[in-house]
Amino acid sequence: MRTPEFWQRDGFVARALGPLSRVYGAVAASRRGAAETVTPPIPVVCVGNLVAGGAGKTPVALALGERLAGRGHAVHFLSRGYGGREKGPLLVDPERHGAADVGDEPLLLARIAPTWVSADRPAGAAAAADAGAAVAVMDDGHQNASIDKAYSIVVIDGAYGFGNGRLLPAGPLREPAATGLARADAVIAVGPDEAGIAEMLPDRIMPLKADFVPRPDSADIAGRRVVAFAGIARPEKFFRTLSKLGCEIEAAKGFPDHRRFREAEISILVRTANAAGAIPVTTAKDSVRLPSAFRDTVRVLHVVLEWADEAAADTLVAEIEDRARLRGGGP
Repeated sequence: MRTPEFWQRDGFVARALGPLSRVYGAVAASRRGAAETVTPPIPVVCVGNLVAGGAGKTPVALALGERLAGRGHAVHFLSRGYGGREKGPLLVDPERHGAADVGDEPLLLARIAPTWVSADRPAGAAAAADAGAAVAVMDDGHQNASIDKAYSIVVIDGAYGFGNGRLLPAGPLREPAATGLARADAVIAVGPDEAGIAEMLPDRIMPLKADFVPRPDSADIAGRRVVAFAGIARPEKFFRTLSKLGCEIEAAKGFPDHRRFREAEISILVRTANAAGAIPVTTAKDSVRLPSAFRDTVRVLHVVLEWADEAAADTLVAEIEDRARLRGGGP
């Protein structure tokens, strides 16, 4: 699904859905309370969020995994594999598995380090440990109470924040913000803080600031005429990034999140681009769901996480290492 517009403001539709939100919140809290929490054999670092839709968890997980690996840790990634048919525990093989098998995010994670898809998070962590992992970075799962986390990071989109502040389906929140933040060890605000995130956080948490910037190998997209499309929660974020790069957007098409693209619809976009003298462009997450016939035709804008304060990022990783050592992890 795409993020509904009414999730951004507290209007009539949001208020009308308020009773359903209360039911959702009660059921979700009951499930978390009833869950049996398992302590995994290795430390698990959770990179999650509080809202439905894209806050940037996967790129943050990738950046942290790379930093931990660069400091000598045997890092594996752990994912539920949303959108894929496999329940796992399964070690992702990008040469053999597609998005229909394991979901899109695991295919991106597997480019950096061994990645496990597992609907049962504790079983996935155990499989990673058996395969030699010293620490697992879990993409999403802040609301999953089945596994004990050594360190919990909440990622927040600086422009979107918590939307209208209501629970699903009246708003984007998976749980009350105060409840989710109480379990967080750190918060990473991605992009300019237009939503006043810093004022919403507990006094004990100072948000780390970061943003996504194009990877050097995507620099040649800058300034080009493009036909852009994306199947993410908020496609407009991708379109704004292209505009900031000086791209002339001939057409922009948003699809539902995790869309399994059909050849016919991508063919139309490619023909539109060709007719306009433009190039078709999409996100890295969307690229793994493209029909194989278009993998070499559609350009991909890759982004990486850039920290506003590198020293603060180093401190975050050091805190994670300290917590991991307490749980028996480390190089």
